[in-house]
Amino acid sequence: MENLPEALDVALVVRRSLTGIAALVTRSFFIQGINFVAFFTLTIILSPATIGVYSLATAVIAFLAYFSDIGLAAALIQKKEDITEEDLNTTFYLQQILVISVSLIAVAVGPFVQGFYKLNTDGLWLYYVLVFSFFVSSLKTIPSILLERVLRFDRLVIPQVVEAIFFDSVVVVLALMGWGVKSFVFAILARDIAGLIAIYVVKPWRPHFIFSKVAAKHLLSFGIPFQMNSFLALVKDNLLLVVLGKILPLSAIGYIGFAQKWAYAPLRLIMDNVIRISFPSFARMQHDTKILGVALSRTIFLVAGLVFPGLSLLCFLFISLIYIIPKYNRWEPAIIALILFAAAAAISAITTPVTNALNAVKHIKVTLVFMVIWTVVTWLLVPISAHLWGHNGVAGALLVVSSTSFILLPIARKWIEFSLWTSVKPAVATAIAILAGLGVNSLMHFSYVQVIVVGGSFSLVYLGSLFLLARQEILHDIQFIRRQLAHEEA
Repeated sequence: MENLPEALDVALVVRRSLTGIAALVTRSFFIQGINFVAFFTLTIILSPATIGVYSLATAVIAFLAYFSDIGLAAALIQKKEDITEEDLNTTFYLQQILVISVSLIAVAVGPFVQGFYKLNTDGLWLYYVLVFSFFVSSLKTIPSILLERVLRFDRLVIPQVVEAIFFDSVVVVLALMGWGVKSFVFAILARDIAGLIAIYVVKPWRPHFIFSKVAAKHLLSFGIPFQMNSFLALVKDNLLLVVLGKILPLSAIGYIGFAQKWAYAPLRLIMDNVIRISFPSFARMQHDTKILGVALSRTIFLVAGLVFPGLSLLCFLFISLIYIIPKYNRWEPAIIALILFAAAAAISAITTPVTNALNAVKHIKVTLVFMVIWTVVTWLLVPISAHLWGHNGVAGALLVVSSTSFILLPIARKWIEFSLWTSVKPAVATAIAILAGLGVNSLMHFSYVQVIVVGGSFSLVYLGSLFLLARQEILHDIQFIRRQLAHEEA
């Protein structure tokens, strides 16, 4: 079994992290490009209420999914020592017991879910197929861990690309044929079966009848606090959407799903990939907090430098397209929510890498305390705001909650010396580009030419401003990456 050495080879971690980021970001641009076209097409074809049904069903299953793992996957990835067959098989069987139990419960409560949200038969079938998807996803866990553990994200991206192609092509074709909610049902089935086959082709693994109580106890000692953290994040976000489905009409849930989908796109494209790599990478660096601090600072600069302008440009783009594309003005009520969600996403671009680093170095209990606080505040503010101001109130309340995450940063510096100033220069460059974009936008009417001109001027001003403000850091990072990749090729 391939493992990184216990005596950390920092250079190896850095090189694999860089190649992993390149692979994941390249994959994400491809997948997000497909998803962009697919979701964009769906929002033209389907009503906000139909998008709302899919968002609700997905949120319900996401809530159930967090009972399927209890942090075992993260424990295997974070584990400093080499993982054994006992670890892998113990994790596999524990997870399957949990997954099957939760799946049976989910199927049993299906009629209740249907009645609670007044779903039609198609909506219920969508719910059931998502339960099946939940089970299939658990079968992909061990091969994914084996690749992630040794930072082989270049291989891990292959099944994800396959899944995106199958899901997006099937859902768009069926939606164009007028299948409505059933489009999602068959697209999910196609995605899950193709993805399961692909992951075992890329990384074959066969379970054995091995179960170790000692291994289970060791893994659960980290896994349970980690999963509690993740579970609270789920309660704070996905379960809240489930409850909002009873407070707000399905069209309002559709506006929230639309705004979140686009506002969080830069996070899914950039931050999620960097975080996915940085967690195992930071875990391999946990014995040297100085090196870890440098790595965290550069991670914040990278994420902020890409996410900040991406969020701003996305808002410019979609506000224009809403008024340009025929029938797309049905999404005009989501504009304010889109901007508010984008602001919350910008804050996450700074604070999430720090939280990730704390988890990687076993300060999971610190982040757990904060997650409890954020969850309580969210559940106090959001329902009240939803009742008073609808879907825009939801977005505004979540922005307020996101702002409180800055409190964690000075506390994290007790254990990891990192620089917050690395995010200031991208923020300033983005602000300058926003002013330039607004200036150009005020001189033109909404049109496809206007979209191209505003997008081009924003990008040029941002790149020029960032280079002037952070020239030394950019050149240093480019030289460092070139040296590491050259060594990898050698």
